Amino acid sequence: MPLISLKNVSVDIPIYDIASASLKKLIIGRAVGGHFGQSGSHVIVNALKNVTFDANEGDRIALVGHNGSGKTTLLRVLSDVYPPTSGTIEVYGRISPMFETTLGMTADATGLENIRICGMMWGLSRAEIEDCIPEITEFTELGGYLNMPVRTYSQGMLLRLAFAIATVRDPEILLLDEIIGAGDAVFFAKAYERLKRLVHRSRVLFVASHVDMILRQLCNKALWLQAGEVVAYGDIEDVMRAYRGQELPPPPMPTPVPLAAEAG
Repeated sequence: MPLISLKNVSVDIPIYDIASASLKKLIIGRAVGGHFGQSGSHVIVNALKNVTFDANEGDRIALVGHNGSGKTTLLRVLSDVYPPTSGTIEVYGRISPMFETTLGMTADATGLENIRICGMMWGLSRAEIEDCIPEITEFTELGGYLNMPVRTYSQGMLLRLAFAIATVRDPEILLLDEIIGAGDAVFFAKAYERLKRLVHRSRVLFVASHVDMILRQLCNKALWLQAGEVVAYGDIEDVMRAYRGQELPPPPMPTPVPLAAEAG
């Protein structure tokens, strides 16, 4: 039995208060990439259209497509942030999204206090939280800073702590929207190894990224979205080859006609 099954799932997002509909439709169209419909004084973005696929135990699914193709919308639908306008979704397992790792962190609380606050938000027991504190301390390399309010942290320090807390869990269905940057190159390599262990512990993975190397390392399948529709779904090498094969170079600029030729 599939752990996730989508059948003809569509998501329509209304955009209200549009004064200059034609201009804004053009701008939003380039940014979002979905199809548009006009309804009274607002524009409707067809962010997903008739999306159908199954995800089974052990599937590691790369979401590929240009910006605005529907990758992030699909992740939001799977995490129950966006309800589908039509179609059905069946999920068997606990969804663990990693979209905004700093969500729930309190600026005036210390690093240790934030570990406990976020750990409870992620559903960890008090004992599990206390057990993971030494490992988080070692991984983040923050030392005494964990006793200081996180508002005193640099952005890199904050991301280290948030990433460490978010990756303590044992997820069933893991959703990743881009790979998280967590500091310098040395620490990123350390964080990426930690992320791979998290992926290994999950039953199903969905990850959206524009970095082919990361997708090939983490995933065994790919789902190609374009303008909110599924173009291809299957083995990652087959789908990636088809997807990259569609990325043609821009057409050459027209050659200017010499003035003398124009005069003649």
